[in-house]
Amino acid sequence: MAGVRLLGPAEVRDLAELLGIQPTKKLGQNFVIDANTVRRIVRIAGVSAGMTAVEIGPGLGSLTLGLLETGASVVAVEIDARLAGQLQHTVDAAMGADPSSAPLAATGGEAAPSAGSPQLTVVTADAMTVTTLDPEPSVLVANLPYNVSVPVLLHFLEHFPSLRSGLVMVQAEVGQRLAASPGSKIYGSPSAKAAWYGDFRLAGSVSRQVFWPVPNVDSILVAFERHKQPGTEAERVATFALIDAAFQQRRKMLRQALAVALGDAGQASAVLETAGIAPTLRGEQLTVLDFLQVARSAARSA
Repeated sequence: MAGVRLLGPAEVRDLAELLGIQPTKKLGQNFVIDANTVRRIVRIAGVSAGMTAVEIGPGLGSLTLGLLETGASVVAVEIDARLAGQLQHTVDAAMGADPSSAPLAATGGEAAPSAGSPQLTVVTADAMTVTTLDPEPSVLVANLPYNVSVPVLLHFLEHFPSLRSGLVMVQAEVGQRLAASPGSKIYGSPSAKAAWYGDFRLAGSVSRQVFWPVPNVDSILVAFERHKQPGTEAERVATFALIDAAFQQRRKMLRQALAVALGDAGQASAVLETAGIAPTLRGEQLTVLDFLQVARSAARSA
């Protein structure tokens, strides 16, 4: 969509000053200040006109504007009431901004949105408490707060089956774990749980310098495509419980790691063997489908 003015370093800092925002580690606030990075994220995510994207933690609106620029609708979930209250004003100003005008923060958000501008819905809430959205999103695109990135992502995949794909920017170490395959040293609980919902892949790195303030960790883009859920909701809950148990003691063989969850080591061995899984394996060697088979075997033996 023509006429959308994305945020640069000066606009981001002016907006933060206007709102009295001091970025905090507690809320994972590192704001993107580079328009090229924003457009790259949107392009890789495949967002286009007519789609509805959910953005978690829009902050000052850098990525929100990039999403709206495509003609897509955006549902933005923001925990900070000051940021949530400003977002629509920032969007209105950006869509009506003259490139030679004063910084967006100086407009006070008074500019009217351009005719036919896409819809922005702002939800002021902790993302972990959100279980319904209107309109329902088809794609998730977000710069996720590093301290809660995996729980938030899994929460949205669980509660929003309308999500078909997505792209998230997370701490590099976390992103590598999400996309890890069984057998690798970094494969763990996040990897197995994410695989329940879809196929995850690394989609590029992001420079620290595109953030304000500059974080002390590297960032990475992780893309996903949703696939059919392999089991029922009850089976998912049971499977995830086994995944947690296996990786809480990842150095132990499964017959030991799952002993408490399945009754004792002998019962765990029996359940594993019935599922076709060697009791001497470790959790990092199992796919999510393997864990599902163990859950089903346990249910049959109960």
